[in-house]
Amino acid sequence: MQKLVINGGKKLSGEVTIGGAKNSTVALIPAAILSSTPVVLDSVPQIRDVDNLRSILLDMNVTSEVKNDVLKIDPTEIHFAELPSGKVSSLRASYYFMGAMLGRFGKAVVGFPGGDDIGPRPIDQHIKGFEALGAHVENKNGQIIITAPKEGLTGAKIFLDMVSVGATINVILAAVRAKGTTVIENAAKEPEIIDLATFLNNMGATIRGVGTETIRIEGVDELRSNNSHTIIPDRIEAGTYLSLAAASGGDILINNIISEHLDAFLAKLDEMGVNLEIGEDSIYVKPSPEIKAVNIKTMPYPGFATDLQQPITPLLMQSKGEAMIIDTIYPKRIKHISQLQKMGGDISSENDLIFVHGGSKLTGATVSADEIRAGACLMIAGLIADGTTVIENAENILRGYDRVVWKLHQLQADVELVGKDDLN
Repeated sequence: MQKLVINGGKKLSGEVTIGGAKNSTVALIPAAILSSTPVVLDSVPQIRDVDNLRSILLDMNVTSEVKNDVLKIDPTEIHFAELPSGKVSSLRASYYFMGAMLGRFGKAVVGFPGGDDIGPRPIDQHIKGFEALGAHVENKNGQIIITAPKEGLTGAKIFLDMVSVGATINVILAAVRAKGTTVIENAAKEPEIIDLATFLNNMGATIRGVGTETIRIEGVDELRSNNSHTIIPDRIEAGTYLSLAAASGGDILINNIISEHLDAFLAKLDEMGVNLEIGEDSIYVKPSPEIKAVNIKTMPYPGFATDLQQPITPLLMQSKGEAMIIDTIYPKRIKHISQLQKMGGDISSENDLIFVHGGSKLTGATVSADEIRAGACLMIAGLIADGTTVIENAENILRGYDRVVWKLHQLQADVELVGKDDLN
């Protein structure tokens, strides 16, 4: 178990550069196995989830090499392998290997995916999509076994019963080499899906309509990578540092941001009275004399991201008034609440509503980061609290945040990771 030790209450200032999007990267790496040629990804974040996915690739005889933020993946000697629980169970995004392997081999055997425990995240829409393409899906001994018919997958019209990023991506991965046309309706619109489609189209795929409710995919026989693909900036990491900057009093410049990807989040910061100077690809957070409480409701993109409801909470604790958060995506995403209470936070939940009373005086305590975004929330709380905060299970933060300790040091934060880790 790793621990992040934070000596809080210190003035932060400086600048930080946002890394490539985690939620793009974890889809792009499985997608790489669809290529007949080596793949190069640029702006790859240095996070644990990348290491875990590279380990899964190795099980399929797919070699990879990372240098700085460039990842080279060579799938030319790939062979089919079952991916049982173990590595798969620790990383939810490993379920993208279902669609990628189905597209590459016409079959996939994958253990039930893991990841953060933030409430039910069923894969029924993924299965619905695979079956619509002609695949047979069965659950056997804790594994999902997916098999295409002998003639291969065939394009189909698929209406997702709910907007699902995971299902949208998995159907794209399976359909991109299927015969004929696939139409996904009620598709998710996240920038990370556009990033994936850009990557695949540059390899010869024909995907249209990403970023809208309807995506059309014309199947192709082969995908070949000819150029490196630069991953978009991580909007969740950007939102986390924006929250940190505002909560700690401002005077922080955040680089490598696509502000349009954060429209809903930035609108809330503006409503709260946070003083922002938005540049072409950066945002400078100025000191803000008074932070006002606001209500937040998470929604599918382009709404307020569920991944940012926890990181913005410490800022709400600095506000005047009472705030209410409704997470319509993952209403059980509340593991941070009991930990914030240990630090003196006036926060509670009732009937899937989170109530935050502003003006809380936070004090350092020993807390636990039980999932990525809860860990980010506690990290911000620790930085603005008086005294020392010890965050246990800090490896969950490292799963999703690029070189987080090094970046905090750039902002003059007094933090230390206890326990060896090659990412920090």
